[in-house]
Amino acid sequence: MSDLTTLLEVGGPVAVLGGGAAYARAKHPAAYWSTIGLPVSTVRLLSSYGSVMEACGLTVAPSRLRVLAMKAMTQREVRPVPPHRGIIRPTLTGLKLRLRLAPGQEPADIAASAERLRHAWGVHSAYVTTVKPGVVELRLVGYDVLRRVRMPHKAVGGFLKVPVALREDATPFIRDYRTIPHQLTLGATLSGKSMYLRHLIAGLARQPVALVGIDCKRGVELAPFAPRLSALATDPDQAAELLPTLVKEMEDRYDLIRARQGIAPETPDEEITSDIWGLPEDERPVPVVLFVDEVAELFLVATKKDEERRDEMVTQLIRLAQLGRAAGIYLEVCGQRFGAELGKGATMLRAQLTGRVCHRVNDEASAKMALGDIAPEAVHAACSIAPERPGLAVAGDTSGGWSRIRTPFLSLGDAAETCQESAHMVPDLAALKPFRSDVPVRPVEAAAPVVLPHPVTD
Repeated sequence: MSDLTTLLEVGGPVAVLGGGAAYARAKHPAAYWSTIGLPVSTVRLLSSYGSVMEACGLTVAPSRLRVLAMKAMTQREVRPVPPHRGIIRPTLTGLKLRLRLAPGQEPADIAASAERLRHAWGVHSAYVTTVKPGVVELRLVGYDVLRRVRMPHKAVGGFLKVPVALREDATPFIRDYRTIPHQLTLGATLSGKSMYLRHLIAGLARQPVALVGIDCKRGVELAPFAPRLSALATDPDQAAELLPTLVKEMEDRYDLIRARQGIAPETPDEEITSDIWGLPEDERPVPVVLFVDEVAELFLVATKKDEERRDEMVTQLIRLAQLGRAAGIYLEVCGQRFGAELGKGATMLRAQLTGRVCHRVNDEASAKMALGDIAPEAVHAACSIAPERPGLAVAGDTSGGWSRIRTPFLSLGDAAETCQESAHMVPDLAALKPFRSDVPVRPVEAAAPVVLPHPVTD
């Protein structure tokens, strides 16, 4: 009986702790990492750093001076030298440490062994970035941060910068319009494309920016944000009137740049290398961000007349994509599919869209349309997105780099409330006033009096 009692006294707490740790790892990975995963992985890294580096082939032969010193001072065997390890810095999601590469090594050597390192030290993933020549940063992520997205507190944007999603290496994905002026976002129904668009609009709503929308689905996606939009077109006919207005606005801004910098009026727009950011702040026009939802609706035609209108709209979109950056006009094009089969000009327009974000798509051809011409190896990653993870996407740009990202949940009501609260920030652009939606003014509720009034009697 005493043995059973001892077993219960010892084994009971151990079983409770083990079960609690397993539950926390499955349901609350961040808490599990902070309490258990971080200390365990740190001990593993410190105790096995040299042997793991040697097993991964990341060591080099010691210098001749080191060999002579070791032989003169000790009789120990001279072992290969791993990269010099810096201080381990814990984070809320993993570990960071800097490595000084040994002579003859390059960052690609460390990156090629990232999968082996993550298994050796028991973490979810490992990423390598170059800090400066000869120094790389190894970032170890302790758990799957994309399963339940929590944006870091340091994910602070700026003017024309919106932290819209979280990367798989636990760093924020920031949509920077000054760096990547135009972007194409593809995704099937219920893939999270609309959630991505909500974050962009909600993030830009608080900034001194003009927001323009083209939503040919009768405005079901962009109409809730109408209080903050400077213009909204809800069908191809309205879009055919709005796009020439934006092109005229762009041309007026080029004339302003010419007048300020003394450029000859006959100089073609394509040869003007400056932009509105070189103008004085009091003369600088407000930036314009154009959101195009379901871009395929602008390309579909049924009659010969529709075909002529389509060609005009596509030409205007291409002009905005080619010349809009210098005039402070940026494009955010969204759709389910965007290929050459849409018609003349589709491929040319897509080539002007530097940034690419591909959510879950219905076929491999759609993923190739988004990523195949800039990062072919990312096509397979986009095709492997599961329907159970809406908001997960692959983001790439023309530099060839790509990463998995996921957008946190943002309800339509919260995004619309943000636009309603910032409706007073709609800039005054006379050319766009005819296209602004008639939004009813929210009635102001009168505050209840502190003292109830009493009727006056004689």
